[in-house]
Amino acid sequence: MIPWMWFGLSLSLAAQTTADSSLLTIDRLFGSSEFLIESVPSIRWINGGEAYIISEPGKKNDTWEDLVKVETRSQKRSLYIPAEKLIPAGDSIPLTIEHFTLSPDESKVLIFNNSSRVWRSNTKGDFWVYDLLNQQLIRIGSRFPPSSLMFAKFSHDNRYVAYVHDFNIYIESLTDGFIKQITFDGTGDIINGTFDWVYEEEFGCRDGFRWNQSGGHIAFWQLDASSTGTFYMINNTDSVYSRIIPLQYPKVGQSPSACRLGIIDLSGTEVTWIPVPGDEKENYIPRMQWINDKLLLIQQINRRQNHLKFYTYNIASRALRMIYEEHDTAWVDITYPDISVDGWEMEDLIAINQGKEVLRLSETGDWRHLYKINLVSGQVTNLTQGEYDVARYYTADNKYVYFSASPKNSTQRYLYRVSLSGRADTLRITPMEYAGVNLYGISPNSQYAIHTHTSIHSPPSTNLISIPDHSILQGITDNKNYRQNIAQLKMPAATFFSVTTADGTEMDGWMIKPPDFDDSGRYPVLFYVYGEPWEQVAADTWKSLWYVMLAQQGYVIMALDNRGSPCLKGSAWRKCLYRKIGIINAGDQAMAVKEILKWDFIDTTRVAVWGWSGGGSMTLNLMFRYPGIYKTGMAVAAVSDLRTYDNIYTERYMGLPSENMAAYSEGSPKNFAGNLQGNLLIVHGTGDDNVHYQNTELLVNELIRYNKTFTMMAYPNRSHSIYEGFNTRRHLYTLLTNYLKEYCPPRGESE
Repeated sequence: MIPWMWFGLSLSLAAQTTADSSLLTIDRLFGSSEFLIESVPSIRWINGGEAYIISEPGKKNDTWEDLVKVETRSQKRSLYIPAEKLIPAGDSIPLTIEHFTLSPDESKVLIFNNSSRVWRSNTKGDFWVYDLLNQQLIRIGSRFPPSSLMFAKFSHDNRYVAYVHDFNIYIESLTDGFIKQITFDGTGDIINGTFDWVYEEEFGCRDGFRWNQSGGHIAFWQLDASSTGTFYMINNTDSVYSRIIPLQYPKVGQSPSACRLGIIDLSGTEVTWIPVPGDEKENYIPRMQWINDKLLLIQQINRRQNHLKFYTYNIASRALRMIYEEHDTAWVDITYPDISVDGWEMEDLIAINQGKEVLRLSETGDWRHLYKINLVSGQVTNLTQGEYDVARYYTADNKYVYFSASPKNSTQRYLYRVSLSGRADTLRITPMEYAGVNLYGISPNSQYAIHTHTSIHSPPSTNLISIPDHSILQGITDNKNYRQNIAQLKMPAATFFSVTTADGTEMDGWMIKPPDFDDSGRYPVLFYVYGEPWEQVAADTWKSLWYVMLAQQGYVIMALDNRGSPCLKGSAWRKCLYRKIGIINAGDQAMAVKEILKWDFIDTTRVAVWGWSGGGSMTLNLMFRYPGIYKTGMAVAAVSDLRTYDNIYTERYMGLPSENMAAYSEGSPKNFAGNLQGNLLIVHGTGDDNVHYQNTELLVNELIRYNKTFTMMAYPNRSHSIYEGFNTRRHLYTLLTNYLKEYCPPRGESE
């Protein structure tokens, strides 16, 4: 259950003036562009990283987009492709560039635009190739309807582009435009070259095929989702007659889509199926990559997700070998959730030593560390050591691997490197002055990086740096206007703290106090919660200005990380939640808050909690299980019954329901709805394809059964993030704010 993330404010209305410009309002936050955080522009490294390509406003027309080449060290700039070269025949304006990639020889650019959403992301659209040599622009797949191609990418010999259309894979010649279909059985039940809903959501799998280096073969995933149950959503607003929206969605207890891997020799169309052992409906294959032109590396994990196997497959000899495996009494992670990782990325393992070894993070011991695995012998070498966790690794060169960690403070992240030789010579690269969370996009040659820094005291800023000296070569975004605007505000104090519960669990937290905080006063408190394995809330990052607004109005805002959250506190901390979601995590939160309520400045009669997705579930559990502590709750897009969520996420952390149904029942908030004593607001989008609106109706039935009054808001056709449609975010946060103020009034209004 990848959480809803705060990606910045969704803005739609003209700015409205306030009586005091130092104070925030909902209209200023969600009805103006006053507090927009700049996005970091996408770059494409070339020449190993000694230069990069970036999209910028056009020189001739600043509403158009030029592609500009920048020499990394000198920052010398030159026009790579002017916008006017990207005007399709018959049109008068150039392409809007949503995403672009370069061919391996850097002679062609592949541009993606006119996109539409598939599941979480905009992965379907149009693809265009611009040839820098003949200066021609062509649309790939021109015989197909607009906005209908997925995952187009160049072959390594620069001669072809392959893509997915309607669940089948095609290749197209860049010489004569000839299109060749190479799979033929894709239907929607049979899925070639892409994935079903749950593979994308829980494994980050979207692009489901891979060229080999010579361009002679394509390896691909095929999923058979014909046995997957269909969940029906309903659209009541776009017509006088309702419309049913079917969604293939495997609920808890349902077997996965059958998955197999095929190889196509492009001299023909015959598929060779790789004989990966095991029942296709009781195992997942979340990763596959080419190690060299003949060798594939395959990762398979069982349905319980506690036994991972690595196989190599040689397409010449057709030899399949298992070379590595991991077991865990809880679960084995394919990707590790962390504040430094995009949860939807499908990253290959890094191959080193001419493809003889790969790197993997593993927590087979007490801590998560970095290892290299020999693909011939299976020998495993530990590269990092000590009582700390590696958060993620970025890249490797001939000598070093670069990774993120924070051995002394789990709320922060820093860049380190360690020798690939296995010597424990770890070096911290991030300078000490960058306290907080540091994220890096490192060049292929490991000489440069795009570095983003943020902390609870500092909005994000991004610079181009050199490695390993970390010197700034060029500022990218500093959010100057944003910083100037917040400098005019009456800003509250933000601090970190730790609290130890009665059973000895020490939890990290952050707190925002009102700007005019008085030690002798008593303040209402709002807790933000998540508490599941996919979000660390007590991170040293810049916080939402909505919290600043609430603090200005007299609230103390806090967030705490319980056991089971992905903190860098060791495997036992994270995995004690196994089969106990809704139980251990809610207990930790409540016990920590019991300690906090002993603080003199907290008004114990005005304690509120809110969360989204897994945080919505946590909010319900806290309101129902600990009604003596929490007086007001606001639950957004919550799972009320663990049986209704998808199989991959829930079975990973809870085990199979056939083996653990009692824990499923004990962890589901709706089963404790009869304990509600306080004020509860339930919010859900009826078009939520992630946490289905069904959860709210199941919960409402229980609340009615026990004659519990509550407030509810359904957002028609909105998804899990509740952002679609004019004014939606403004309305949502107006609702949350007004509910909080009515039932947990700010300091001064109830005194």
